[in-house]
Amino acid sequence: MKTAFVTGGSRGIGLAIVKELGQNGYQIALMATKTEEHYPESSAALKAAGITYLWIAGDVASEEDRRQALNQAVERFGRIDVLVNNAGVAPKVRADLLSMTQESYDHVMNTNTRANMFMTQAVARQMIAQEQQGAKRGTIINISSCSSEVSSINRGEYCVSKAGISMLTKLYADRLAPEGIFVYEIRPGVIRTDMTESVEEKYTDLIRQGAFPIARWGMPEDVAKAVRAFCSDDFCYTTGNYIDVDGGFHIRRL
Repeated sequence: MKTAFVTGGSRGIGLAIVKELGQNGYQIALMATKTEEHYPESSAALKAAGITYLWIAGDVASEEDRRQALNQAVERFGRIDVLVNNAGVAPKVRADLLSMTQESYDHVMNTNTRANMFMTQAVARQMIAQEQQGAKRGTIINISSCSSEVSSINRGEYCVSKAGISMLTKLYADRLAPEGIFVYEIRPGVIRTDMTESVEEKYTDLIRQGAFPIARWGMPEDVAKAVRAFCSDDFCYTTGNYIDVDGGFHIRRL
């Protein structure tokens, strides 16, 4: 059985990915900031679905926590076949670009981009060291955002962090292709999660106004299904690519 390591897997998009992969034959190493007891609903959902998982508490922005999480996952399951870099944070306060603080920038970049780079580095080394199973040695999927391309001047640090993930996808795809490890990116748009609760009215109005060709909120499961597709062996002549899961928001229209 293959193993998927999913960061930020306790709720929202991450939890949907854990459930989707777990119900499609993967055993899951799930990394979250808090222990399982803090998320009783998520825990109950995973157990009810019969998913084999290991819940690991830790901060992806911490080098020591990343190292320990990877060691625990390999000790439990023996290998890592898929890495989904999903963990991410928004600015604690939405502030105009001219008011954004260095502390806010560092907080967002350390979790969204720096952690992504070095978690990928560590897991890629693990994948290279283990015996290949199937058509490829490993799959790495980065969950970025439409904000990697779309300007939001009241949360510039978030946009910069997601644009950085897009470049990391290209860099690691280039470096790891000779190793049989393929790297992809998924760019969610407006997805109904706790991160978008504070701006629900704004996005609902945009949907009503026709900003999205597919006129509805995106759901975490929409992203999870795209992850599952990239994890399959159906994209073995494809790497460094991204897919927009955004209801067509990326389409430029006159």
